[in-house]
Amino acid sequence: MLLTVDFPTRGDADVLFVHHEKSELNFVKNGFGVRRHEVMYNDFVIVGPNSDPADLQTAENVVSAYQKISATKSTFVSRGDDSGTHKKSLEFWRRAITNQVNLNENRWYREVGAGMGATLNITREMKGYTLTDRATWEAFQNKGSLAILFEGDPWMRNPYSIIMVNQTRHKHIKVNLASVFIKWVVSSEGQRAINSFRINGTQTFFANAEDIGGASTLNPAPEGQP
Repeated sequence: MLLTVDFPTRGDADVLFVHHEKSELNFVKNGFGVRRHEVMYNDFVIVGPNSDPADLQTAENVVSAYQKISATKSTFVSRGDDSGTHKKSLEFWRRAITNQVNLNENRWYREVGAGMGATLNITREMKGYTLTDRATWEAFQNKGSLAILFEGDPWMRNPYSIIMVNQTRHKHIKVNLASVFIKWVVSSEGQRAINSFRINGTQTFFANAEDIGGASTLNPAPEGQP
């Protein structure tokens, strides 16, 4: 579920499964959510045409990969939908180029305002690059000439958290059912279910709730992660 500005704050959900730490912490700090627990992670990858015009396969890290895309003015397709993936991509752009404020003025940079599947389809059609989570990529059936061209940077780790919407702001929240679900997700049973999930035989999510009793401790992000 996307942690956008209005949807969770309106109380349209009881529980959020989200993956952008800064937005999550602000959501809880501002009183909209309670009981945030990190429960699993996967990672982001950069995909693009297998001809790789920006030569991402020689990039030293994700910032270098983004700089190569900018330097060669290779087409980059952004979700542009305020999702966790979109926000993470903007963080990489801020580190990669100094003129990130005017990013949308570049003809090679395209924001499409779409979900990940649609963005991948547009990327394929435009023979461009995009940032995607590995699970969506594994499930994507229309890869064509697209391939993973950069992966493995610790900054590309993609943690997922679960948050209960605050009942003091939204009286209709189903606290009991939400609590049962959250407790199950961080339990040994829920964590085993996460680890057993496969896409085309590949494990794409890795459970990391520390305490199986319902009060997990968050694992720190890699040092220097934006």
